[in-house]
Amino acid sequence: MEDHNPHSKSPFERGLALLLALLALTALAATYQATLTPVTLLVDGQERQLRTHQPTVALLLSDLGLALRAEDRLVPALDTPIEADMTIAVDHARPVVLVADGVERLRYVHESNPADLLALENIVLSAQDTFSVRAPLLGDPTDTQFRVEVQRAVPVILETGAARIPFYTHAATVGETLLESGILLYRADRIFPATETPVQSGMHIRVERSVPVSIHLDGHVLHTRTHRNRVGEVLADVGVLLNGQDYTIPAMDATLGDGVEVRVIRVTETVVVEQSPIPFETVWQADPNMELDTQGLTQEGAPGVLERRRRIRYENGEVVDRRIEGESIILAPTSRVMGYGTMVVIRQLDTPSGTVEYWRKFRMLATSYSASTAGVSPSNPHYGFTATGIRMRDGLVAVDPRVISLGTQVYVPGYGMGLAADTGGAIKGKRIDLGYADETLKLWYSFVDVYLLTPVPARINYLNP
Repeated sequence: MEDHNPHSKSPFERGLALLLALLALTALAATYQATLTPVTLLVDGQERQLRTHQPTVALLLSDLGLALRAEDRLVPALDTPIEADMTIAVDHARPVVLVADGVERLRYVHESNPADLLALENIVLSAQDTFSVRAPLLGDPTDTQFRVEVQRAVPVILETGAARIPFYTHAATVGETLLESGILLYRADRIFPATETPVQSGMHIRVERSVPVSIHLDGHVLHTRTHRNRVGEVLADVGVLLNGQDYTIPAMDATLGDGVEVRVIRVTETVVVEQSPIPFETVWQADPNMELDTQGLTQEGAPGVLERRRRIRYENGEVVDRRIEGESIILAPTSRVMGYGTMVVIRQLDTPSGTVEYWRKFRMLATSYSASTAGVSPSNPHYGFTATGIRMRDGLVAVDPRVISLGTQVYVPGYGMGLAADTGGAIKGKRIDLGYADETLKLWYSFVDVYLLTPVPARINYLNP
């Protein structure tokens, strides 16, 4: 069926109509572009070329979405009409954080000199006040230029010992003030008020200095400082304990001085038990069953044991004293018993003069002498007389009375009978001096047997020297 609608158009007609519409729009756009006004926009030094139909600077900036603060700078003014080839300059103020006298301010400024900013805010600094420029902190606007913090100087007085030092500080606390002043502090120093105390104008800060102490302990040296007054208090602070007889130099109650040395003396004692032999003694006992001048062992001797308790004192490992606390005999010695004979046996001896009886015989060194060889001056009244008062002659002999009693008859082979009637300074022990008259003197120096003739004396020296 054919469409006979009078309003329907053919494809050719529709395409022609569209082309005519595009030509009209193009002509309109060309006319619009031809009527745009060219301008130069400078934003914080960044240049931008624009074309606009806006009649004023304010409408252009609004059209561009540029918001301005009161502190921003604009040339020309907002109500200035737009002209061809004109330059519009926008200089934004930058945010700056200002902290002074406990107040934090956010300001938008064009100044880059912190001193100019302080002057702009009418903040006056004294000669002791200072300010610091710091980087923005977390929480500040993202485009913050910097932070300016004013440190007000506060007068304080520092007392150390007898010294009083006035000065100004910018610190917030006592501890920061001492750090700022460059004063070297030690942990043991006392600070009043406490280091965390806020600083106030006119505050007195007192430092009680500690003194250095060296503690010699167990082979080491501990260097510390203290404000204590006595040795014992310092040792308690550093945890040094004394045990038993330990002591210190100076003593625990001694007053400390600057730079004192404390020596801790560790004392230990040990008891050592020592055993040593006790020598036995030799005891002589008379034995009537043994012949005179004979000896024999009756009992063996044995040493005993002596036990001593010795206390040894050590100071710092060195022996300083050894003392015997006591001793006891844990085994008594056994004496050695020697028997000596007391039985006198009478014997006979044939001599040129006949048979004699003797009861003892000695082996002795025989010498000889006469009146003139006895060592006595002829002018001496005792010249020529023996110790018993008998005039010197043949048959008188000198003996040691401890061996042969004076008055004893003796027989000496080769000499004959003799009477013990004299002594001599050199006649000691088993030695006999055979006496002669001067005209019959014979010289003797030999060992001989000397026989002691009967009768047996009442007293006998059984143990001859």
